[in-house]
Amino acid sequence: PEAFDATLQRLRLEIAGFGLRSASTLPDLDSACGQYHTFRDFIECGETQAKIGLPNLPKQAETYNALADLAQHVIDPVMDYFGGIELTYGFCSLELAKHIPGRIDPKREQHASHELNTRGNLICERKGAACDFIVPDENMLEVAQWIVQNTPFDRLYFYGNDKPLHVSYSGEHSRVIVLMLPGKSGRLVPKVVPPEKFLASPEN
Repeated sequence: PEAFDATLQRLRLEIAGFGLRSASTLPDLDSACGQYHTFRDFIECGETQAKIGLPNLPKQAETYNALADLAQHVIDPVMDYFGGIELTYGFCSLELAKHIPGRIDPKREQHASHELNTRGNLICERKGAACDFIVPDENMLEVAQWIVQNTPFDRLYFYGNDKPLHVSYSGEHSRVIVLMLPGKSGRLVPKVVPPEKFLASPEN
C-alpha cells in the first residue's frame, strides 16, 4: 500500500470512487516531481528568485500536476539518456514575473503554468508547464534533437549549442520548435521551424 500511495503521489493522482483523477491538493515542496527532482527544484531554480528570496509558490493544484507531467514525460527521459541536468528557470509566479521585466512573456511561455491573474483568469492560456535547463558538457542541439525525436513535448525554444533549452509539456503536444536567432539589432528573433527541418539542418 505504501508503494502504491507513493506512486500515486509521484504521478499527482488521487482515488475518486472507483477511479483515478488528477490530484486536487497542494503537495509538500520536497515531495517527488518525477523520478529525479522535487517540486522545490522546479520552483526555486531561477536566478532572480534566488537573488530576491521570493517564495514563488504555485497556488493551483493544476500547476503542480502540470510540473509533474513535465518531469515525467520530458525531463525524466532526458535524465535517463543524458544524465544530470541543471535547471536554470522553472515555475514563475505572478509575483516573480514583476521582478523580471522585459525578459519574459508570461502569457505565452508556460512558466506560469495554470496560475491565475488578479482577475481570476489564466496568466497563460496554453496551460501546461515549462522549464529551462542545460546539460553540462553536452551540445544542446543534440539534446534538443533528442527531445524532438523521443518525447511528446509541447514547445521547444532553442537558443544555441551552449545555451539553456526551453521546453514545455501540455496535453496539446503541439511540437512547436522555435529557433531564437540574433537579429540585426542584436535582439533575438523567433523563427518557427518544422521538426523534420530542425532534425536535418536547424541553422537554415
